[in-house]
Amino acid sequence: MEVLIKLLIAHFLGDFILQTNNFTKQKEKHQLRSYHLYVHATIHALLSWILLWDLKYWYVALIILVTHFLIDAGKLYFTTKKNSRWLFTIDQIAHILILVVLATNTSGINFIINEQFLQILWPLILCVLFLTSPVAIMLKIFFTRWTLTEDDTGIYGLKNAGKWIGMLERLLIFLFIITDHFSAVGLLLTAKSVFRFGDLSKAKNMKLTEYVLIGTLLSFGIAILTGLLFKNYMI
Repeated sequence: MEVLIKLLIAHFLGDFILQTNNFTKQKEKHQLRSYHLYVHATIHALLSWILLWDLKYWYVALIILVTHFLIDAGKLYFTTKKNSRWLFTIDQIAHILILVVLATNTSGINFIINEQFLQILWPLILCVLFLTSPVAIMLKIFFTRWTLTEDDTGIYGLKNAGKWIGMLERLLIFLFIITDHFSAVGLLLTAKSVFRFGDLSKAKNMKLTEYVLIGTLLSFGIAILTGLLFKNYMI
């Protein structure tokens, strides 16, 4: 289980945290001719090997390098505006399935650090990473099916403010869940509702209201589920 958690950490770091929008656009524009695709696959392999930190697992990094390159290359060639969400989902599932197979066929690794500490540390790092940029990007891709215009909102917001607010919300909810402060989740939801009431009241139709409600419930739901999974893992 520990090997899988480390491989997932490497995956989320490489695919979401360390990959910028410009990096992704260059891959999409030049495809196999873009050196960004090759660098991206290499970063995944290096991150996996660094986190596993054992020479006998060199083949794990090599398999990740090759499979990540092939899956991403296939996604680049088949992606269109209509199927981008589905291919993104399939792409992530394929990567994670490969990591699961590798972890299943890999023996445990001995660490100098206390094992009980590691049992908490790695799952915690995985959950925190997942609730930041990965979930933000997943929700952004999900919402590409709807587009809000200035006529829908009637207001201007800070650049990327929604992304950072969402990440902070999810991290707070995760903290509340793992520390058994479930009532605080309700207070956070109430507080957000109060602050957003003014924006929603200015909307000229139901589009903004539905957009905000769906986004909030999805974001909160993912954070709550992640917190519950972490608590269940630690039992």
